[in-house]
Amino acid sequence: MTSNRPLCLIPGPVEMSDTVLQAHSTPATAHTDPKFVEAFGQVIEMLREVVQTKTGQPFVIAGSGTLGWDQTAANLVEAGENVLVLSNGYFGEGLADCMETYGAAVTRLRAEPGNRQTLDEIAQALQAKKYKIVTVSQVDTSTGVLGDVKGVAELVKKLSPDTLVVVDGVCATAAERLYFDAWGVDVVITASQKALGCPPGISVVVVSQKALGVFAARKTPVPAYYVNWNRWLPIMKSYEDRAVKYFATPCVQTIFALNTSLREMLANGGMESVFAAHERTSARVKAAVVSWGLKTVAVSPEVSAMAMTAIWLPENIQAADLLPKLKARGVVAAGGILAGQAHRYFRLGHMGITATQDNGFVDTMLKAAAEALEECGHAIAPSSGRSTPPRL
Repeated sequence: MTSNRPLCLIPGPVEMSDTVLQAHSTPATAHTDPKFVEAFGQVIEMLREVVQTKTGQPFVIAGSGTLGWDQTAANLVEAGENVLVLSNGYFGEGLADCMETYGAAVTRLRAEPGNRQTLDEIAQALQAKKYKIVTVSQVDTSTGVLGDVKGVAELVKKLSPDTLVVVDGVCATAAERLYFDAWGVDVVITASQKALGCPPGISVVVVSQKALGVFAARKTPVPAYYVNWNRWLPIMKSYEDRAVKYFATPCVQTIFALNTSLREMLANGGMESVFAAHERTSARVKAAVVSWGLKTVAVSPEVSAMAMTAIWLPENIQAADLLPKLKARGVVAAGGILAGQAHRYFRLGHMGITATQDNGFVDTMLKAAAEALEECGHAIAPSSGRSTPPRL
C-alpha cells in the first residue's frame, strides 16, 4: 500500500486502510440512492458508539473540523454571553477567536506551552462569573497536550451545572478515551481525517439533548445559514430513519469512506479495544523519545496525548533541518506551529490504523526519526535509538 510513497504520519490527515480508500473511490452516486441513504444512517448511529452516547445527536456536514467550531458557536452562543476557553495552544486560541466572532464574551484561561490548567484554576474561573459554555481541547494538536475532559466536566457539574461542556476532539475522538454520557459532555467537535481514519471533508459534531434544549430556547436567530442546526437537524433525523431529505448536498463518497472506517474500527472489540491500542502505541513512541535523549512538549505523561507526540529538538537542530531527512526515509512528519517556537520542535501522528493495526508504520516512523536525528548531528546511544522499542 505504501511502497511507492512516504507514509503520512502527521497529526492528521492520517493513513487509511485500503478498504476505506476503495469506498472513497466509488462511482458518482446520488444522495437519494438507497445505498447511500443506508450508509449515511449507519454513520450517524455508529458515531454515537464512538463517543459513547445513547441520546446525543450527531451532525455530519461537509467541511473541516474548524466548521465544527462554527456550528457550535453559531448555534449555542448569543451575543454577550460568557464563554470560558481553556487554551493549551494554537487551536485553543482559534476556538476562542471563533466564539468571539459570534459575539461571545470570551475569557481565555491559558496554560504554559506543554501543560494544561489545574482543576483549582478552572474552579476559580467558574466561581468568578457565570458561563454559558466552557470549552476544552481534548488534544491541542500544536502541543500534544491532553486536556482533562472528565475532570473539567465533573467540576462544571459541581460548580455550574447549567454551563455547557464543549470538547474540541478533532485530534482526539476515537483515539483518546471519552465517555460522552457518563462524563456529562454536551458537545464533541471532531472531523473525519484524524483518528476516525477517513479522508478530510466531514465535520462531525455530537450534541447532547441538554445542549439542543439550550439551542431551542435561544432568544435571537442563529446568525448563520449553512451551519444552522434548524436546517440540519431534520436532515440528520431523516437519514437516520432511512429517508431522504435535502438541504445541501452531502459529501457522498467521503461518507461511504467514513462508514467503512467506522465499521472496521468497531468490529474488533469496540472502542475499548481502540483506546487500548492507541495507549500502547503512544507508550512506544514516548519510550523512543526518551531513548533519543529528547523530551516531549507535553511536560508529563499525565498531560500527554495518545494520538500524537510533539518533540522538542536539540538546540542545534531545527524542524526545517529534520523534516526533509525524515521524508527521504519514507516518513512525512510535521513541524511545530506555536508562535515563535515552531522551528524548535516536530510532531508525529500515531492514530487510526497506524495505532490499531500491525502494519509496521510505527516501526518505520521511529527508525526513520532516529536515523534523521543522527544525520542532523544528534548522537543517540547505540543500544537505544536505532532500533525501535519493543511492543508493550
